[in-house]
Amino acid sequence: MLENQRIYKNIEKKDLKKLLNTLQSNTLFYKSDQTIAYSIGNRNLIGIIEEGSAKLLRYDYDGARTILDEMNVGDIFSDMFLSTDSGELSVIATTDCKVTFIEYDKLIEECKTSKIAPVLLDNLVKLITKKLIKRNERIELLTRRSIRNKLLRYFELEEKKNNSKTFNLKYTYTDLADYLSIDRSAMMRELKNLKEDKLIEDINKKITILY
Repeated sequence: MLENQRIYKNIEKKDLKKLLNTLQSNTLFYKSDQTIAYSIGNRNLIGIIEEGSAKLLRYDYDGARTILDEMNVGDIFSDMFLSTDSGELSVIATTDCKVTFIEYDKLIEECKTSKIAPVLLDNLVKLITKKLIKRNERIELLTRRSIRNKLLRYFELEEKKNNSKTFNLKYTYTDLADYLSIDRSAMMRELKNLKEDKLIEDINKKITILY
C-alpha cells in the first residue's frame, strides 16, 4: 500500500491521492532491465519507487560501470542527490517497476498552503539523511586499499544488517564487482583465497563469516 511506504508515512490514502494530484505527479511503468528515463540533468525531479526495484549506474568515460545505489519500494532517486561530475548516469529497472515522479519546487510551494505537503517533505528529508549515511558507508568501502579488505568489510556490513554471520549475497558476482569498483576476475580469485584461508564459506552465494 502506498500510504505504508516510508516516503508516504503518516499520510492518509485519500490525502495522498489529493496531494499527488495537486503536485501533478506522473506515474510510469517499466519492464525489468528497461532504462528509467527520468530527465538526467533535471535536478528538480524526484523519482519514487512504488513497485519493484531498480539500480543507479554510472558509466565513466572509459565505459567502466559502477553501481551507485540500489533502490526498492519506497526509495527515491534524483540528480539533486548527486554531484555534477558523476559521469553518465542511468537508472535501470531490475524487476518490473512502477515509478512516480514529483517536482521538488512544486512540493515546496505546496507546503505554504497545505498541511499534508510538509509531512511528505519531512519524510523526504529523512530518506535523504538515510541516503547520506548509506553513501558514507559506500565511501568507506571504496577507500579500502585491497580487494580483500573491500570484500571483508562488505561482508561485515552485511553481517550487521542481517544480524547474522550467514547471509545471501544480494548481488550477482558481476554486480558485486561493479558495486565495489573492482575487476570481477580478480574478485573471484580473492573470494577463492578467502575460502582457502577459512575466513569465509561461500555456498551458492550464501556467505558465512568464519572469523
